[in-house]
Amino acid sequence: MTNDIQIVFHNIEQTEALTEAVSKRIEKLARFCDQIINGRIVLDSPHNHHHKGKVYSVGIEIHTPQIEVRVNQDQHDKQAHEDLYVAIRDAFNVAERQLRSVDKKHRATPIHALDVNDVSGDAEEGDLEQEDIAIA
Repeated sequence: MTNDIQIVFHNIEQTEALTEAVSKRIEKLARFCDQIINGRIVLDSPHNHHHKGKVYSVGIEIHTPQIEVRVNQDQHDKQAHEDLYVAIRDAFNVAERQLRSVDKKHRATPIHALDVNDVSGDAEEGDLEQEDIAIA
């Protein structure tokens, strides 16, 4: 993974705690996809004149060789997103699900399908004995 991921604060004061929270979530995403090329995370507090409290939105854009993940969590009616950390968590959970689905689709052989006793592709024992006899 390269460190070409921007964290942009729009109408929000940039703090070390917010930057660290987003960085930890980015590291967690890297566990599911180690081929992240670059990305952009936007933390925003839109101006809501019809809402009592501030509702935060989080936008995530991540580029990998297989897919471009885009998440836009600007649910103005969701009261839980009055907490910026909850909005961050929800947005990164959506991105994580998208990366996991891509990983499953692009995996050559599903892990559960691997069988250590499977010797498909090898010649059967009877074929080997016949070849050994022909050589001798």
